[in-house]
Amino acid sequence: MTVHPLGHTLAVTLGDPCGLGPELAVRVLADSPQHYQERGERLLILGPLSPLVRALEGRPRFFEVLDDPAQIAEQLAGRGPGVYFAEPKGLAELDYPPGAACTAGGLAAGRSLELAVRLAKTGVIQGLVTCPLNKASLQEAGFNFPGHTEFLAEGLGVGRDNVTMHLCGPMPPPHAQGGPGQQVLRVSLVTTHPPLSDVPRLVTRERILRSLSHTADFVARLGLVGPGHGPIGVCGLNPHAGESGRIGREDEEVVGPAVREAKAAGLNCEGPIPADTLFHFAARGRYAAVLAMYHDQGLAPLKLLHFGEAVNVTLGLPIIRTSPDHGTGYDLVGTGRAKLTSFVAALDMARRLVG
Repeated sequence: MTVHPLGHTLAVTLGDPCGLGPELAVRVLADSPQHYQERGERLLILGPLSPLVRALEGRPRFFEVLDDPAQIAEQLAGRGPGVYFAEPKGLAELDYPPGAACTAGGLAAGRSLELAVRLAKTGVIQGLVTCPLNKASLQEAGFNFPGHTEFLAEGLGVGRDNVTMHLCGPMPPPHAQGGPGQQVLRVSLVTTHPPLSDVPRLVTRERILRSLSHTADFVARLGLVGPGHGPIGVCGLNPHAGESGRIGREDEEVVGPAVREAKAAGLNCEGPIPADTLFHFAARGRYAAVLAMYHDQGLAPLKLLHFGEAVNVTLGLPIIRTSPDHGTGYDLVGTGRAKLTSFVAALDMARRLVG
């Protein structure tokens, strides 16, 4: 066994502990200790202990408990690669009914994110993988955020308008990156969850340039630049990318000028391109990534190829953050039928990016 020096520390938040988070952690992270030694990696699980123990179903613990969440940096100092666990204060005495939404689940998710933010700010962790939470439960518990992305953007001082939502399929083996026929989509969104009627006014030059910059940095970190790798393809907002202004003026007046400005600044991008054409070629490796103007334009084709295995990546944060692309899965808790592919892909992506 080759043992590498300690490289990075990744945190994994359990999300809503009444959902699939504890089960995902047990089924995926209960790995042979030698694998963490070989990677020189520390994993730090954050959340309530009782649902995690329940998910073990009698199996031995695979993690070491850190008993003071206020002193995690000190407790990790000198400890080598492996899996560790810390429970935020105020969660031990609560009940977490498996498979049912409740305020306690939202409180646990919020407190775990608060702790993750503090650890990121102090440099204890370099990446974060978030298990799914329930947005309604999070807000019932007093956290006024629509979800993970906004919570982390505000907590890490970036601001919710300065991050980009990106979803991608699992990374192929290194020798296959960028090749034609690879059937992998990587999609960033200019807008995320507004009503469709609001999208045209929200597609601005500033948002397009910000999202293109974030996406260019992301594909560069994945090594998808240089010979053999394509540009970022930018979708037109309107059908046929506006058809020279005959089907809406946004592509002529906003999208096109933003793309030209980005190219002048050195970003490798093309557009606006009709989305129905762009995704056909993107899925075959012509483009390193796609920038879509709105949610369903980008995520409908992505989920056609990658449903249940895609990774949600928040671009623009000062740390790496990835997440599975599915929800809490209350109906699957305890059945053993939940697929692990998306969580595994999220963990692999975080490892790749921090590495």
